[in-house]
Amino acid sequence: MCTILITGATSGLGRYVAFELVRSGHLVLAHGRDPDRTRALVEELRAEGEAEGLVADLASLAQVRELGARVAEARPGLDVLVNNAGVGAGSPGSGREVSADGHELRFAVNYLAPVALTRALLPVLRANVPARIVNVGSVGQEPVDFDDPEFTRDYGGFAAYCRSKFALAAHTFTLAEELAGTGVAVNVLHPATFMDTAMVREGGVAPWSTVADGAPGVLALATGELATGDLGTGRFFDGTRPARAHEETYDPKTRERLAQLTDELLA
Repeated sequence: MCTILITGATSGLGRYVAFELVRSGHLVLAHGRDPDRTRALVEELRAEGEAEGLVADLASLAQVRELGARVAEARPGLDVLVNNAGVGAGSPGSGREVSADGHELRFAVNYLAPVALTRALLPVLRANVPARIVNVGSVGQEPVDFDDPEFTRDYGGFAAYCRSKFALAAHTFTLAEELAGTGVAVNVLHPATFMDTAMVREGGVAPWSTVADGAPGVLALATGELATGDLGTGRFFDGTRPARAHEETYDPKTRERLAQLTDELLA
C-alpha cells in the first residue's frame, strides 16, 4: 500500500484517480480547495477504502507551503505526490487574473504551486524511496516569455495555460536530474486531450475524451509500471506512451533561466 497525495481531487481527473487508488488499497490524501466538497469526497472515498481530506487554496503560496508542512508532519510515510490540480484557459474572452501573491493565476496554480509543494515534501519523499512525483501536464505547451513572465502584455488565457504547462515540463526534467540516484522518480504527462471536465467546458471546448481515458497514465506513473516497462524518471508521457515535450523544455539555457525565475517568484 502506498500513501498518495493528490491535489485537485474533488472533481474531474483527480476525483476519478482518487477512487481508483483507494479501490486498489492505497491511502489517499485528497486535496481540495473547498472544505465542503473535500469533506463530501472523503466520505465517499471512505466507503471504498482509506482516505483523508486536506484543504488549501493553491493560488496562495502560503497555503501551499502550509499544506506541505501538514502532510510532512502527519504523514511521514508519504510515497507518492500527484500534482494534478490546475486552472484551465478560463471562459472565452475573460481577462488576466492574479493569485493571492499577485502572480498571473495560471502560472501560479499550474506551475508555482506544484513546485512549492514538491519542495516542501521532498525530504519526506526522499526518506521513503522508492518514491514518485507525478506532474499532470499537457501537450499544449508554449515557451515562457522571460521578458514578460507574468504575461502582462497581449494576454490570452489559453496561451497562459500553455506557458504554465511548458514550465512544469521543463521543471520536471531539471528536478529529475537533481534527484538522480536518490530513488525519487519524477515524470510529467499529458493524460488525455480535452477531457470532459469543468475546466474544459468553461473554456468553451467540446470534450474529446473522458477522465477515464486520462487516468491510466497517471495511475501507471503513480503506482505501477507502464506497458513499456520501467517508467524511469525525467520523462514526458502522452497517456501511457513515452513522448516528447516541447523541444525548448530540454534546452539547458531555457531551464536555467526558468529555475532562476522560479526562485525569484517563490522567494
